[in-house]
Amino acid sequence: MRVALFGATGMVGQGVLRECLRDAAVSQIVCVGRTPLGMQHPKVEELVSGDLFELDQFEDELRDLDACLFCLGVSSSGMSEESYRHLTYDLTLSVAGLLARLNPGITFVYVSGAGTDSSEQGRSMWARVKGATENALLRLPFKAAYMFRPGVIVPLDGIQSKTPSYRIFYAMLGVLLPPLQRLFPRFMSTTRTIGLAMLEVVRHGATSPILGPADINAAAIKRMTDT
Repeated sequence: MRVALFGATGMVGQGVLRECLRDAAVSQIVCVGRTPLGMQHPKVEELVSGDLFELDQFEDELRDLDACLFCLGVSSSGMSEESYRHLTYDLTLSVAGLLARLNPGITFVYVSGAGTDSSEQGRSMWARVKGATENALLRLPFKAAYMFRPGVIVPLDGIQSKTPSYRIFYAMLGVLLPPLQRLFPRFMSTTRTIGLAMLEVVRHGATSPILGPADINAAAIKRMTDT
């Protein structure tokens, strides 16, 4: 299985990359991003571009993909709706449209968030934009598309968020996060379970195109059981 991974240097993307490297069914990971990973691995092919709206130069490398795991995202904090929409909706759909054209049989997995507004009419700016992005992705001619809506994400395996406010949040909760995740599995996932769940839905699908924290955790357990 050959997959494209966007956002491999972010907190979620690092977890997804780790699980792809560990999974024997994944033969190659095409990591696309603005900055180099700073690592080398026989399964990894890196495509670095300062402008992810301009990926036509990589069309040959982005063909023959089985899946795209789209973990790229920005915090809406301090951003106008126009700027946030440009980096969330516009960028995601630019990438998705290119991949749909090059790979008619591809499965697209998008990291959204708990509370995303599918109606696109609510008061929360980020939730409206994420909802619009999800809706647009589900209209594209993919083999399948899945929207991941994690709640609180517990970083494992030494992974850290690139967002300063998130790093402060995780530092403050510290050792409380793993036991909280066990107590409230319907609201929390880990970087590890998100990666496992993505591989599970790519291989075997899911009953719904939208997966909340409980669905993500269940898919991860199924993936561990299958392997």
